[in-house]
Amino acid sequence: MPHASDIVLCTGPDSPHAFDNVPVLPRHGTLDALCPVCQGRGQWNAELDLVSFRCKRTICDRCQGAGWIETGSDPVGRPDTVRTAGGHPQWVVAFDRQTTGPD
Repeated sequence: MPHASDIVLCTGPDSPHAFDNVPVLPRHGTLDALCPVCQGRGQWNAELDLVSFRCKRTICDRCQGAGWIETGSDPVGRPDTVRTAGGHPQWVVAFDRQTTGPD
């Protein structure tokens, strides 16, 4: 038997229910400021059932899901994959420089 539902679609972080039940992430490392796009959450609801609160979430492109950004010129690590000499994938940490401050 299906349950009752009231599903809303969120088109982005500006949608009314985009941040329902999405907590602000703690600051890890030396990142400086809350992300101006996701407001420190790292993600938002793309689809939300207002009855059961089941949701599908989208990761923030600005902070790559960290919720915090670097406002200076320090490199920021992010997970990435590369191919080894044998052709196998390997996890590495790639470093990007975020040269722009908060929007």
